[in-house]
Amino acid sequence: MLEERSSFQSEIELIIIDTLVPEDHLLRKIKKHIDFRFINDMCREYYCLDNGRPAIEPVILFKMLFIGYLFGIRSERRLVEEVKVNIAYRWFLDYKLMDKIPDASVIWQNRRRRFKDTDIPQRIFDNIVWQAIDKGLVDGKILYSDSTHLKANANKGKYVKAYVSQLTKGYMDDLDKDIDNDRKVHGKKPLSKKDAADNSPAIKEIKQSTTDPQSGFMHRDGKPKGFFYLDHRTVDSKANIITDVHVTPGNVNDVDPYIERLKTQISKFRFKTEYVGLDAGYNTNIICRDLNNMGIQGAMGYRRGCQAKGKFGKYRFNYFPEWDAYICPQRCYLTYRTTARTGYREYAADEKHCSCCPRREECLTGRQAYKVLRRHVWEDYKDKMHSFTKTDLGKQIYARRKETIERSFADSKQLHGLRYCRMRGLMKVSEQCLLTAAVQNMKKIALILERQALRFLRHLFACFESRRPFPLNKQHPISC
Repeated sequence: MLEERSSFQSEIELIIIDTLVPEDHLLRKIKKHIDFRFINDMCREYYCLDNGRPAIEPVILFKMLFIGYLFGIRSERRLVEEVKVNIAYRWFLDYKLMDKIPDASVIWQNRRRRFKDTDIPQRIFDNIVWQAIDKGLVDGKILYSDSTHLKANANKGKYVKAYVSQLTKGYMDDLDKDIDNDRKVHGKKPLSKKDAADNSPAIKEIKQSTTDPQSGFMHRDGKPKGFFYLDHRTVDSKANIITDVHVTPGNVNDVDPYIERLKTQISKFRFKTEYVGLDAGYNTNIICRDLNNMGIQGAMGYRRGCQAKGKFGKYRFNYFPEWDAYICPQRCYLTYRTTARTGYREYAADEKHCSCCPRREECLTGRQAYKVLRRHVWEDYKDKMHSFTKTDLGKQIYARRKETIERSFADSKQLHGLRYCRMRGLMKVSEQCLLTAAVQNMKKIALILERQALRFLRHLFACFESRRPFPLNKQHPISC
């Protein structure tokens, strides 16, 4: 029987807002397991305590932003409209049904005036990581790092040509010393010191956006061309908690900030890192050397290098350190010749052997009379990392990259709106990346702790049914 309902929209109802939020709602889990009281204390210094109109609590403003990043609401105007009509959002912000929601301009003006050029987003992110550490979800033993590109809020066709100086790498002094030592070991004279004019920074021409000058023009193989930012991220292996976020322009190499960011988080969170998992882009001589000096093993991807199509690559030649020589597939030696200023040793074959070699066409190009290979003075560190990657433990660590750092980036782009930059400028893009990573960590912490509690109750109920004593004095076997 069809019965039409009468309208009761104008009746007064007595309700409790807490009962309207489902027990399994994500915001209820986050509010249960994450302590947000630190935000007011952190921002107190930016407010006047005894003058002016009463301000909206900073914890309210940031919790509104957390809702936007958590549910992928890109527009802050749209976020305010959603909070007005969503009971769960109001409950999360501790607002009643008839309370007035702050206007979107309150968020903009606080960002533009009160919190401009501050490290509040970084401190919020760090506090969430500390909460994860306190709950036993982060140990820092195995760290995975990578970067992803974020499309800048800029037109790739609007740019001007600019000239910037390329700063000298910090490791060049160490490299020069090792080159001189290597030449001395091989009985060669040290290279002459560079003149002051040679040490002056090189000038490079770049494309600079007129819309967002702090973004960088990226043109990598297999990547889209345009103005981008790079989000360099590190996650912990235990529960995939993000431990570090660092934003750079899109024309910065992934290798440049890596070691410094790794040292920063090890120092900040007192990690005892033993292993790192990295893709092939980080497999460079300087990264391998620095990791070795830090006592960290790296499981890294490996590239065989560039060679002409159909020709033997360097990987076909075996290096024997005890002889300091390479041996080709035809069992001929390539012996040491010199060490160049770039840090590469040159190993050359005998021209007589190459001229009558039956596999000459597979090895040499038309202009080569004999084979020459180059080996960096720090390549032993690279070989050491490569050998570890081939072990069972190294393979296991590297295989988890797709489950950790790759999944973290996929979730941030697919679920939390990090595919594009909402704002312009390095500081504002950093805010977006840090708060996105913070809500990902909140979500991960809440869901893991809820699963742990559910497992605990199931185990307790099973002990009750079987009338077995519950192991109160032992650590409960619950894993993340």
